[in-house]
Amino acid sequence: MSKISILSELWSFLKVRKKWWLMPIIIFLILLGGLIILTQGSAIAPFIYALF
Repeated sequence: MSKISILSELWSFLKVRKKWWLMPIIIFLILLGGLIILTQGSAIAPFIYALF
């Protein structure tokens, strides 16, 4: 499965089942994952890891 098909299935699930309360959780997890990936090799990585 490609990433786009997984996202489209997730969107259709949210739309059909009316699970709109899941969107803020999903967005937060995506942003947190992006933050970890972007700071993995940078000089501010120790400061990010100190937060957790």
